[in-house]
Amino acid sequence: MFLAMDTVFDQCSIAILDSNGQVLSSHTETGKRQQTQQILPMIDAALSEAQLKLADIQALIFNRGPGAFSGIRINTAVVQALSVAHDIPCVGVSSLQAIAQSAYQQYGLTQVYSALDARMQQVYFGQYAVIDSEAAIMQPVLIADSDSTEQLLDYDSQTMLDIAIVGNGSGLLTLHDNQIFHEDVSPDAVVIGQLGIAQFMAVGGTEASQALPKYLRNQAWKTLKEQGKA
Repeated sequence: MFLAMDTVFDQCSIAILDSNGQVLSSHTETGKRQQTQQILPMIDAALSEAQLKLADIQALIFNRGPGAFSGIRINTAVVQALSVAHDIPCVGVSSLQAIAQSAYQQYGLTQVYSALDARMQQVYFGQYAVIDSEAAIMQPVLIADSDSTEQLLDYDSQTMLDIAIVGNGSGLLTLHDNQIFHEDVSPDAVVIGQLGIAQFMAVGGTEASQALPKYLRNQAWKTLKEQGKA
């Protein structure tokens, strides 16, 4: 059994899945203002609904980012605390990969760019493709002229290829003629869980000290003055 959570996509989403990806419990509350108050009661409710205890959970799966600083911090802190308290391994899943996986499930796209609005005139960006059709998992692709699979792009940048762009940052980039984009891709904890289970089966999990967030920005936040708003 696997417990997955997400507080990065302006929501509080919790899911419990078995090793086959079957959903035993799933609940999502939209909005981010109450995440710190929502997440632990929602975990308790999900465990109760699935008739499980934390001792039954094989791994804790969480959205490691990139994305909203506060949202990443919340679910990372909860996962680390539960991992230490109950000796459960952790699995961090990329928010950009989750967007790509949702696009595959929603639109059948097998190769996409993921773009998540990072504010400050930039988007978080990555490329993903289904490598193994049987596994049906979007895998990261090295970005051209880079040794990374995730990066920051400025608004109005243009992609090298004209494959589809998905995520709420897709409309902030300059599109090729006839390039498809979908802004309405919204992953939840079920998608995070599916990706995390595949990752856990392939390489295992990590201890709490290695369950680290991914911000991409060296400075994860700026003052209003630094943002030019003061």
